Amino acid sequence: MRLDDERESGNIEDRRGAGGGGGRGFRVGGIGGILLILGAMYFGVDPRIVMNFLDMLESPHSSAPAQQASSSSGGAPADDAGRQFTARVLASTEDVWGSYFRQMNRTYHDPGLVLFTGRTQSGCGFAQTVSGPFYCPADQKIYLDLAFFQELQNHLGARGNAAQAYVIAHEVGHHVQDELGILRHAGSSAGAAGSSVRTELQADCLAGVWARRADQARGILESGDVENSMNAAAAVGDDRLQKQAQGYAVPDSFTHGTSAQRARWFRRGLDSGDIGQCDTFSASSL
Repeated sequence: MRLDDERESGNIEDRRGAGGGGGRGFRVGGIGGILLILGAMYFGVDPRIVMNFLDMLESPHSSAPAQQASSSSGGAPADDAGRQFTARVLASTEDVWGSYFRQMNRTYHDPGLVLFTGRTQSGCGFAQTVSGPFYCPADQKIYLDLAFFQELQNHLGARGNAAQAYVIAHEVGHHVQDELGILRHAGSSAGAAGSSVRTELQADCLAGVWARRADQARGILESGDVENSMNAAAAVGDDRLQKQAQGYAVPDSFTHGTSAQRARWFRRGLDSGDIGQCDTFSASSL
């Protein structure tokens, strides 16, 4: 993905190495931990047990990266490659959605993006690495631990910077939904055709819309980028993640959609470049 000459967004808040704390709350787009918690509730397991387990899993991973990333000011270097790439993708989404909203005679308000290591406080409660990237409607910020990109590559098989850009664009897609008033009325019911799945698949489609329009404007896509983005979408499908975790899938507990659905809706947005093609809530078939 050609982003080396792109500007960097000024809406990045770098908290890496700073630590944090707080309670848990509603958030949109978290992957691993949320699936485990919902799965536990489905099978009658006290979700607090899973939350404590996630805390224990996270503890050995949170201290070393934070120390490694630290600088004399207590945070990560401002010019590291991960931050630069994230800032350039975010800037591209700002340009694309700002232009699109102007075409709709609306104003787009840029989201913030918080980089953190291990854990931090969000407007929706406690953000943790193990829960994956997510969007918080309460403060209109995306929360991302760059360690997730290593997880995406090493354990989920989604490689390349286009896969990483898809993750960011998906979370920005939730902000677009928020700007359009969709999140307020979407609901959060689980299940293969539930409102949570429809919300997530729409964000996948919006990520595809961004990729199409950014490429038309700036020629950012290179050979293999579309495939890598679709692989990333498929890698975080409910069926695939559940089969990896427990050997089988439980459609009644789905919150994000299957691998095939996520790749298909991303492709639909990419092919059309049109928000109108992303109406998952009216679709009879996902």
